[in-house]
Amino acid sequence: MSYFWIGLGSAIGGMGRHWCSNLVSRFFGESFPWGTILVNIIGCLVIGFTASALLTESRLLSTPDTKNFLMIGILGGYTTFSAFSLQTLMLARDGYWISAGLNVFLSVVLCLIAVWLGYICASMVFR
Repeated sequence: MSYFWIGLGSAIGGMGRHWCSNLVSRFFGESFPWGTILVNIIGCLVIGFTASALLTESRLLSTPDTKNFLMIGILGGYTTFSAFSLQTLMLARDGYWISAGLNVFLSVVLCLIAVWLGYICASMVFR
């Protein structure tokens, strides 16, 4: 049954990633992977919040299936390290070294900040 919940969550997360990336691309264009950066920042914020909430043994998040559905399924399907890596490679291959470096820097630094903020927020909520 765990595989069902992970698969369902992955489908939901993947559709959410596609929707969010497309929305951002409509506003900012596709010359720089802003959609992927935003998706990964949001995913990191939510996974930090969820990880902290799990430590409190919240009744809502206490079952293994719920944890698998949220953490592995939805958030695993939503975030997109493989897309980030490919987009960075394509930027570098096309000679956009500054954009490739900026993509790495923004993705790593902003996602680390987001996961920390999510963790801190949940720690305050579930005290």
